[in-house]
Amino acid sequence: MVLGDGDALIVVDLQNDFLPGGSLEVPGSREIVDLVNRYIALFDSKGLPVYATRDWHPKGHASFKDQGGPWPEHCVQGEKGAQFSIELKLPESCVIISTASELDRDAYSGFEGTDLNERLRKEGVGRLFICGLATDYCVFHTVKDAGINGYETFLLEDAVRAVNVQPDDGEKAIKEMTRLGAVSISISDLS
Repeated sequence: MVLGDGDALIVVDLQNDFLPGGSLEVPGSREIVDLVNRYIALFDSKGLPVYATRDWHPKGHASFKDQGGPWPEHCVQGEKGAQFSIELKLPESCVIISTASELDRDAYSGFEGTDLNERLRKEGVGRLFICGLATDYCVFHTVKDAGINGYETFLLEDAVRAVNVQPDDGEKAIKEMTRLGAVSISISDLS
């Protein structure tokens, strides 16, 4: 597969709180960072846009357990856990999309409550290549919404990892994404 005009990379939530030692560590998350950097370098070398989503919760967010939500406190705006991994090599041109920044509303998709779709349209993007964390939550919902918004969507399956609240959640999410029309590929499929 050849990359070209109209293609964009979306790196989903490669933030400290989802990496080893974080408050909501995704199993195996560290092992994808180098591969995500290879994808970033590939897109950047061709002058193609790179977007990075980030959970950007206010203190006391509705998704936190102490507010009745399902998750431990994570990715609080301005705190170390919300920062991207220091090992992540985002280009200067990278567009940062902040999600779930309203106190009383959760959001798992990079499209939900953001201007991501408008930005992509303005750049003439038609194909999206999506990687990051976590397969069964934010990656899944971003891929699903990409399809709903009419993008040809590719899941970079070698560069995602799942929370797996249930042991097979990640596997189920991948099956559902492909059922919805996303094409699962890996780094060896791109040139």
